[in-house]
Amino acid sequence: MTVQHTHTPLLAARHVGAEHDGKQVLHGVDLWLEPGCWLALVGPNGAGKSTLLRCLAGLQALTEGHIKFMGRNLDEWSPRERALQLSWMGQQDGLGEGLTVRDTVALGRLPYLGWMGLGWLRAADEHAIAQALLDTGLETMAHRRLETLSGGEQQRVRLARSLCVKAQLVLLDEPTSYLDVPHQRLLTRVLQREAREGRTIISSVHDLSLALLADQVAVIDQGRIVAAGRSDDTLVHRAIEQVFRQAVSIMPVQERWVAVPQL
Repeated sequence: MTVQHTHTPLLAARHVGAEHDGKQVLHGVDLWLEPGCWLALVGPNGAGKSTLLRCLAGLQALTEGHIKFMGRNLDEWSPRERALQLSWMGQQDGLGEGLTVRDTVALGRLPYLGWMGLGWLRAADEHAIAQALLDTGLETMAHRRLETLSGGEQQRVRLARSLCVKAQLVLLDEPTSYLDVPHQRLLTRVLQREAREGRTIISSVHDLSLALLADQVAVIDQGRIVAAGRSDDTLVHRAIEQVFRQAVSIMPVQERWVAVPQL
């Protein structure tokens, strides 16, 4: 299944396959995304969401197919080129030790600075850092040390570091994990704004109602994308209900679509 548009795609994955621990977990996955779109990737545990994101980030080898990013094969990009245009946040990304929140977020600007390092921050870098702190509600915590933070606060630092890059493609694996409801809402609004500004975001999302706030939704099950399209597409809604074995129903509530648990 393919998310298709008429414009030249920012990202095009064709018949992508991948293994995990010697087992084939992705089978012939196609994705086609243009700039300025937030795609939510949903599916049951073990469906292949994280593996697909790692493939799209260039962090996992493919067993078949290929991925093109901005018209070039992803494996042709140098590490620095990729770091400038593609931002990644994994579920288990480390944060280091002894750093402050601000210093950790500032690491997202390293691809722009090269050998000069963080001692040579420019006005654009300072602005990106300040915006990322604001977007994640960390502006009053900038000088706190990482080891003093809760799990949810550390997750927001990971998000801020990824957003600080200002990359054309942002890949986020379960970004709302550990976040309370106000910060889930804040992140949702930030991702919607980033898409409006022309960036492409792909995030795996556990909360289905949050996923339905994205522009596009792709439903993955057993390593295959079984449906993809606009988040208000009823065919996508039926696919979500099916892969979750009718444990939820997608319904309209106050002019938006939500996933309602079914007992």
